Amino acid sequence: MGEVNDAPADAGAARRTAEEIEGGGSGLGVAELLAKVAAASRPPAAGADPGPPPAPAGGGLPGAAPDAGGGSPAAPSVPAFTGGPDELASAIAEAAGRHLPGGVLSPDADFFDAGGTSVQAVELIAALGRELGVELPLDEVFADARPRSLARRWLGAADPEAARPPTAGPGTADPAAADPAAADPAAADPAAVVPPATALPVAAPAPAVPVPVSVPASVPAGRGGTAEPAGARQEDLDQILADLSLADRLPWTGPPEPLPPRCILLTGATGFLGSHLLLDLLRHSDAQVYCLVRGADEEAATARLGEALRGYALPWSAEVRRRVTVLPGDIREPRLGLGEERWEALARELDCIVGVAAAVDFLRGYPSLRRSNVLGALTLAELAATGRPKPLHHISSIAVFNEVGITSMGEDDPLARADRLIAGYDQTKWAAEVALRRARDHGLVVTALRPGGIGGHSRTGAYNPQDLSSGLISAFGRFRTVPAFRYLNAAPVDWVSRVAAAIVCEPDAWGFDYNLTGVPNTLDDVVRDMALGGMHVRVQDWDEWRADTLERLRAEPVPELEFLTRVLQSPTALKLCEATLKGPAAVDERTAALVRALGLPPAARYDARAQQRTFERLSRDGLARLPQREDPPYLWFPETLQGTVGPVGGAPDTPCSLALTLSLASMYQLVTERRVDVAGELLCTALHPRPLAVEHGDVWVRPEEGIPEEHGMRHPLLRYRLLLRDADGGRWWLEGRKYARARRDLWRQTRALTVEIGRQDGPPLLSGEVVVPADSYLRDQVDGIRVDPRLSDREKRAAKLTWLAWFGAEVGRGLLGPFARAAADLLDLRRDQTPREHHR
Repeated sequence: MGEVNDAPADAGAARRTAEEIEGGGSGLGVAELLAKVAAASRPPAAGADPGPPPAPAGGGLPGAAPDAGGGSPAAPSVPAFTGGPDELASAIAEAAGRHLPGGVLSPDADFFDAGGTSVQAVELIAALGRELGVELPLDEVFADARPRSLARRWLGAADPEAARPPTAGPGTADPAAADPAAADPAAADPAAVVPPATALPVAAPAPAVPVPVSVPASVPAGRGGTAEPAGARQEDLDQILADLSLADRLPWTGPPEPLPPRCILLTGATGFLGSHLLLDLLRHSDAQVYCLVRGADEEAATARLGEALRGYALPWSAEVRRRVTVLPGDIREPRLGLGEERWEALARELDCIVGVAAAVDFLRGYPSLRRSNVLGALTLAELAATGRPKPLHHISSIAVFNEVGITSMGEDDPLARADRLIAGYDQTKWAAEVALRRARDHGLVVTALRPGGIGGHSRTGAYNPQDLSSGLISAFGRFRTVPAFRYLNAAPVDWVSRVAAAIVCEPDAWGFDYNLTGVPNTLDDVVRDMALGGMHVRVQDWDEWRADTLERLRAEPVPELEFLTRVLQSPTALKLCEATLKGPAAVDERTAALVRALGLPPAARYDARAQQRTFERLSRDGLARLPQREDPPYLWFPETLQGTVGPVGGAPDTPCSLALTLSLASMYQLVTERRVDVAGELLCTALHPRPLAVEHGDVWVRPEEGIPEEHGMRHPLLRYRLLLRDADGGRWWLEGRKYARARRDLWRQTRALTVEIGRQDGPPLLSGEVVVPADSYLRDQVDGIRVDPRLSDREKRAAKLTWLAWFGAEVGRGLLGPFARAAADLLDLRRDQTPREHHR
């Protein structure tokens, strides 16, 4: 959402409160918050109990009486607004201004660009219904949050003629489309894109891209109702055409010097991809990086950048700060909000520009996002063409293909049709890329980099909580269900960032289009990966999964997934999800060839191992749930041990046996902890005449990496730690170890367990050795392996083989260690040899 840098202190406090609620601090969903705001804001009638809250925004006629079935007296309804479009636009602007940091909003300015948040939008809807009798769906506000547009759309549901905008010439939707500066003094001035002497009128653009201009918009469902979007809105298409024409007014320029850049301007460095790209540019080049960051001054912008880097587990060290110059500015403003002197200095000094900054919001419409995503990209193109020629590397998105039913998504394939893109985010990314293609005709070298879903970092686990891919994966892991889809085009952020940095630093790679989507995941891949992680998921069709997920989110609200709730409730955002889940696999032949040529790590599927750290952080942040010990086991098998124990230091003459069940909640715990869960019982008459139950038990495979204790030849293979309880409530502990030695009895070493037993919090009382009988080892621990019955036969075989291969490799490494050490000692020809044990 937009931010106002010079907001007053009291408005800043209110905004921080709103952002806390928006980020999940309140635990309220949008519907609950709307009801609460409406109820709290309605003045009760004198001498009467307060009535029920008004009907929630999103349906119903203005002034309609609440449902009488609730048993509470209905509050007096507010008469519907009866003025004209201009009067209503002014009234909406006045009400909206009270919810903004600056306190004022022009009728043609966007509510979100002026600093509004999602929560403040909900409060605005409640205020409009309470004060003006104007009830608007939340989707309408997100689609176009300009008061004049909201007034026209509300009036147009009842009287289309009254809401029809004045004709401003072909290709324009309204006066604001024809002249953005007239609409909003803070909006990006089209004349600022090029020198004034070359400025061209925008009213009659000549589109060079075939975009249909007569497309049916959504069919109204009644005033205040929500309709299923049938295509892009006509006024959005007209605005797209007007914005595309701005690229024709860019200066002509020549080719840049084909040298690795030494001075780079980076926008979006506080975002998820941008912060990682900043570090990769510093690691893999000698460049000085200028970072455009929103902030009241350089100190505030620098603090914001450092906080963002640390939040993604990235360093903000003195060396990083030495090579980074922070520029307080705003991608949405003319000339990036920079002064004339700074702008001219950058035009002379920069070697290249990397544009990552974008407003990523799947609910807001094109008019609300165009300043950040379209006009901002054109401003960067103007800077690239001003002064010495500079390449522009534009972070686009695979969303430019987000047309339902598209058949291919290759790097040089045609983009989606603009009239079939429903979500404002998709439309703005499409318009920006097409406009920059026009800029290529003016000589500008433009590289388009299209990530798909950007997953968490494969090593640190850092993730973007507002990314749709993260939200979907969180829901998959939390609710153990997935919607049927064709492909998920996603890659970890560290791979996307590394490849993008390599393209920026390699002149031969400039000027082309790249799909940075990695290896697509199929539905089978995701189901198998989650099963290997112990998260067995059920596949549902899209509509069933959406309804089930919304029901669970309402029953058990997850503040961090509130944005996903809003997406799944929005008809517009649902079209985006449908296109994403039903689209084909992205093709990245050019990217793959470049990766090979530069010797970079090849793209790998974003599988369970790559997602491991991300799932850990998601679980820690409450977004996902990893398998726990109390969950049904993923794999288990029995183990029987028999032997004798006796007093510590005495002869072991008392029989002792253990009947255990070793189990795994998931393969995840093997990879991270090398630990197996233990249940069962111990029978030893020296402790109690009846068996002792295992309350809690663990087995660690190759503890301490198999390093021997002190200076010895006994390398630990397995370590057992059991907490026991007898029939009388007494508590005991058992500590056991299997050791590897440089001896020939390897078979027995894998079966013999040296044990010590004592009372809870006390010293060991008994010690001895128990051994797995030779005739039961293979029967129990190989043939006796059982796997979760919910898995298919193929998945069961894979799980069993995976466990045996992993365990066999670990034990093999453990047995090899002592022999390797013995061989090293035998070859030690030093005169002063190290001390050795007597028995060696």
